[in-house]
Amino acid sequence: MEFTTFLFYAFSALLVFAALRVVTDRNPVHAALYLILSFFSASAIWMLLKAEFLAIVLVLVYVGAVMVLFLFVVMMLDIDMAKLRAGFWGHLPLAATIGVLVAIEIAAVMMNAFMVAEAQPAGASIGDTRELGKLIYTE
Repeated sequence: MEFTTFLFYAFSALLVFAALRVVTDRNPVHAALYLILSFFSASAIWMLLKAEFLAIVLVLVYVGAVMVLFLFVVMMLDIDMAKLRAGFWGHLPLAATIGVLVAIEIAAVMMNAFMVAEAQPAGASIGDTRELGKLIYTE
C-alpha cells in the first residue's frame, strides 16, 4: 500500500469519526469543534487529491468564518439541553426510517454508477473534465 493511500484511509476514518461525534455529542461546543476537525480532515483529503484550491477554500470559508460565527453564537446563547432533548425518543422511529430510506437511495445511486462504469470500454471514462472542456470550447 502506498503512503498516500494510507493517508487517504486515515483521514477518511478521522472524517467519519468526527462526523459521527458531531451528531452524537451532547455538548454543542464540542460538536462544533468536532465539525472543525471534520472540515480539516476533508481538506486534507482534497489536498491528497491535488485539489489545493478547494482545500484552502474549505478551511478559509467554513473553518475561518462560518465555524467561528457558529461557536460564538453557541457560546453566547444559554441553551437548555434538557428541554431540547425532551422529544428525542418520540421522533426516533420516524428519523430512523428516513435515515434508512436515504441510505437505500444512496446505495442505489452508487450501484447504478458502478454498473454504468463497468459497461464502459476500458479507455473511456465517465465525466472526464478534459474531454468535456474540449467539447465545449471547440464545437
